[in-house]
Parts: sequence; C-alpha cells; structure tokens
Amino acid sequence: MKVSGIEVNQVAEYLRLDDYEYDEIAPLLDSARAFIRSYTGLKDEEIDEHEDFYIVAMILCQDMYDNRCMYVDKNNLNKVVDTILGMHCVNLL
Repeated sequence: MKVSGIEVNQVAEYLRLDDYEYDEIAPLLDSARAFIRSYTGLKDEEIDEHEDFYIVAMILCQDMYDNRCMYVDKNNLNKVVDTILGMHCVNLL
C-alpha cells in the first residue's frame, strides 16, 4: 500500500471511528505524510516506494488522534515509527 493512496476512511477504520468523526482525520493524514517527508528527506514518489511507510502513517495518525497533539521533537516519537523512518532517511545531518 502506498502512503499517497491512503484514504480518510481507511484511517478512520484503523482508528475504529464512527462516521461523524471522519472530519478530524484528513488533517491528521496530511500531517503524517508531511512528518514522513520531513523526517526522511524523501519526496512523495520516493515515499511510495516503501510499503512499510503505510503502517508508519497509520501509527502517526493514531498517536496524533489519541494524544491530540503534534510531534514537536523526536524525543516523543513512537519506537516503531522511529525505526522504520530511520531505515530510509537520506537527510542524515
């Protein structure tokens, strides 16, 4: 599954949300995609080449939904997310 192909309803299903809560998901998904781009330094096309980023996007959406906060630093990052993204980083500065 490609990150660019993730739909709001898929994230809502992953989060086990009701229909009326779908409006909250689109910004989370956009933020998850932006976070992956920023963390790895990869472009959208390059991100889609790695299927393991699908679960990263879902985990990020779940963490942001559950905690209702954004990641402001790497100290609070989920270990699974950190490990997968770290394997594909190109901006290692």
